[in-house]
Amino acid sequence: MTRSIMWRRIDVAGHEACSINQSGPSHVISGMAIYAAESSSVRIVYSVTCNDEWECRAATVERWVGADTRMGSIVGPKVAARFGRPILELGGNNAMIVAPSADMDMAVRATVFSAVGTAGQRCTSLRRLIVHTSIKDDLVAKLAKAYASLPVGDPRDEGTLVGPLVDQGALEAMQSALETARTEGGKIHGGAPVTDGTPGGAYAAPAIVEMPDQTEIVCTETFAPILYVMGYDNFDEAVALHNAVPQGLSSCIFTMDMREAETFLSATGSDCGIANVNIGPSGAEIGGAFGGEKETGGGRESGSDAWRAYMRRQTNTINYSADLPLAQGVKFDI
Repeated sequence: MTRSIMWRRIDVAGHEACSINQSGPSHVISGMAIYAAESSSVRIVYSVTCNDEWECRAATVERWVGADTRMGSIVGPKVAARFGRPILELGGNNAMIVAPSADMDMAVRATVFSAVGTAGQRCTSLRRLIVHTSIKDDLVAKLAKAYASLPVGDPRDEGTLVGPLVDQGALEAMQSALETARTEGGKIHGGAPVTDGTPGGAYAAPAIVEMPDQTEIVCTETFAPILYVMGYDNFDEAVALHNAVPQGLSSCIFTMDMREAETFLSATGSDCGIANVNIGPSGAEIGGAFGGEKETGGGRESGSDAWRAYMRRQTNTINYSADLPLAQGVKFDI
């Protein structure tokens, strides 16, 4: 017999989940709620446990995908209320600094893969390119040429390099962001919706946007293949631009100057949880701790930090002698 279970998870904005139809006397029902989170959609998967009388006893968040800071501000306190340890990975807005000494061919390849791979829908996707003004025009020209050659279409077809966006809402968010960038002085290359040769779904050509400054839209992560390009004149200015966003997940610099590289990795350089040199931001090494700072949320997965979040730590002292030693040499004779 099939019953219809209506369950709700209401956030501070009053958004609700949908009703779910499932069969069976007792099981876990999973459903999906879609929230309008400013310029993007946040998908949250819930688990609802029901008893034989079909009374919903518990509704807990199993996982959330593409979550933003607003969602983290809701989930974080809920976990903290029970003294849990959250791992919040709430988005990126990752940047690359390209210095005058950079290997240009490497920088081009890394930029294209990091910004366009997975159609710009990784938390570590490259979204901001901060380039020295002496090489900016040359680099943009090379990138525009590379972007124009990228096949967009069915990801199941051999040779396709740019697949679909997750849904129509993501495509609309991308187009809205590009329009906003245009009004803020941006010069746009590409970015138009693609319908020819696609099997249905939401497709768009990846976009390069030359910006006069790091405007509000640049500081807002749009989960789509949009790359904002800005120029800089000195290294301190580049680092300041890099860090002047709310997010702090992944970052990188392309340079042959050892002093620049070491500064970028230092406490006065990148303020992100991941900082790379001469490699893009979108490849996470499984042996390294993964996570970010600032509004990215904090906490680490993988690497040496993984056990701290997923396991209980216990300190043991075992005395194998017949004596009872006391700490700090304390004497307590009785």
